[in-house]
Amino acid sequence: MSLLDTINADLKNAMKRGDDAAKRALRSVKAAITRAEKDQGNRPLSDEEIIAVLRKQAKQRQDSIEAYRNAGREDLVAEEAAELAVIETYLPQLMSEEEIRELAQKVIEELGATSPRDMGKVMGRLMPQLKGKADGRLVNQVVRNLLAG
Repeated sequence: MSLLDTINADLKNAMKRGDDAAKRALRSVKAAITRAEKDQGNRPLSDEEIIAVLRKQAKQRQDSIEAYRNAGREDLVAEEAAELAVIETYLPQLMSEEEIRELAQKVIEELGATSPRDMGKVMGRLMPQLKGKADGRLVNQVVRNLLAG
């Protein structure tokens, strides 16, 4: 069963259960997938491409949570957090900071990087290896810390 089939089945189940957060999240995800398919020339997306759409949706929820929290809107924070939890169930587990640090250290040694000026070279080599497996902000922070000393 493809990831899209799973999302469709889960949306149907959420509608039967009356789970509003899951319905909102899954409908939003389906709309984003449809937009991505249209952008790709109306061809169905692969599971990897759907995961990229899901990551983007999750990031949007995280950004919204942060903005709502700063605005003191805890009611909206709770809604976004519930939707984020639904979306995250479809995402593979991200790498830990320690796993990222190990990979980054290997790349730094391979390139002979010694200072923060080498950040671009390191990130250019590292990010293709970590695409979809790690949070870009965390990777950036780990590499910056390793190069700083």
